Amino acid sequence: MLSEYEISALLLSLKVSGSAVLFSLPLAILVAWVLARYHFPGKALLDSLIHLPLVLPPVVIGYLLLISMGRQGVIGSRLYEWFGVSFSFSWQGAALAAAIVAFPLMVRAIRLSLQAVDIKLEQAARTLGASPLKVFFTITLPLTVPGLLAGTILAFARSLGEFGATITFVSNIPGETRTLPLAMFSFIETPGAEAEAARLCLISIVVALAALLISEGLTRMAQKRLAL
Repeated sequence: MLSEYEISALLLSLKVSGSAVLFSLPLAILVAWVLARYHFPGKALLDSLIHLPLVLPPVVIGYLLLISMGRQGVIGSRLYEWFGVSFSFSWQGAALAAAIVAFPLMVRAIRLSLQAVDIKLEQAARTLGASPLKVFFTITLPLTVPGLLAGTILAFARSLGEFGATITFVSNIPGETRTLPLAMFSFIETPGAEAEAARLCLISIVVALAALLISEGLTRMAQKRLAL
């Protein structure tokens, strides 16, 4: 049985990861669509900036979030002054950090799926009088479902394991920002808590593996339906 501490860390991790994926998915679809369908000056630079979180140390991402979205940050100070919204030292900030780190994985999976769609199908629908939005929602989007599912669950799994950007931006606050990786880190730093750290390690592995297996299963189901 899981202890109350472990349940709290697990539920917070699921909450943070789910929020990160939910709110970044529409933007990921838009960005993937732009990169897959359009050619414009600066496209390579945009592509590089989107994938930058994959190669930057997570601590750097956390620091950039701190000076930009923190209570005294360039953007964060305005958000707090005008709307009373604060990302620093809150689970919302942890979700923001997770979303930024996982965003490139989501965009890449969706973009590859969009590039695999036969453009002639879209062009045929346009010649029959369908609007661009109707073509997107009735033809393009359904055909990219496998990529959408893969990208979404891959980003979710990556968000579950986020550590560096989170602890730098929102610290390690019990019940508020202490997700599974941060809880495990706390036990690692505590003498005599090796067993607790091992239990959290096992929980993290099981949850991440389950997410990947679900992703694979949903992707196969979507591919079979599209092949019918």
